[in-house]
Amino acid sequence: MTSRKSVLVLGGSSDIGRAAARAFAKAGYDVALAGRDVAVLEPDAADLRARYNIEVGLHKFDVLDTASFESFVGGLSALPDVVVSIVGLLGVQETAESDLAHATTIMRSNYEGPSLILGLFAEKFLGRGNGTIAGVSSVAGDRGRASNYVYGSAKAGFSAFLSGLRARASRGGVHVVTVKPGFVRTKMTEGMKLIGPLTVEAPVVGDAILQAVESKTDVVYVSGKWRLVMLIIKTLPEAVFKKLKF
Repeated sequence: MTSRKSVLVLGGSSDIGRAAARAFAKAGYDVALAGRDVAVLEPDAADLRARYNIEVGLHKFDVLDTASFESFVGGLSALPDVVVSIVGLLGVQETAESDLAHATTIMRSNYEGPSLILGLFAEKFLGRGNGTIAGVSSVAGDRGRASNYVYGSAKAGFSAFLSGLRARASRGGVHVVTVKPGFVRTKMTEGMKLIGPLTVEAPVVGDAILQAVESKTDVVYVSGKWRLVMLIIKTLPEAVFKKLKF
């Protein structure tokens, strides 16, 4: 055990997960990385230990295996100070329109699983009287678009869950952050047409998560330009919005 603060990153093998882990490690946090394949996490853990002289733990975690969530949380040697959920699946909209299994996986990966696991941590944190939860949602959840409404609807549900959890948990000393990235250059978006001025690298999101946690921000858009963009998009009349090609 150390006197340093600690963070658990769910989805630690993703590009944003790695960036968040490095941001917290650089700030002096001990880090725990969780993902489906622990072997994939080991090189990142070794790098963080060597680079920042911190403790790094590894945990197997599958966001679709909701039956294992209680044992996962209960099996941790100690509750972290911060939990960050970066798990998610973009999926393929065209496939999800006719393939119920694919649509279900997208919805469960982005809404059901992240919400349930963070809800469990919230209960533990409330019992302790402190803690911070950060959920990475998406600007795609601010309004459903024809090009990604299955993914967007799941992120909308996740954002609503975090909002309600924040209102409840704040009364018990627990802070909940909603992080809404726009376009991020990662493996998940490889091959997609991204808009340069609205696109950021994964480390920018990682730093934004850390800053939001440390400053107790409620909702953060990454980049900040997305807050204005989505405000405009949300105010468009439905008759106009449904004609847009995006």
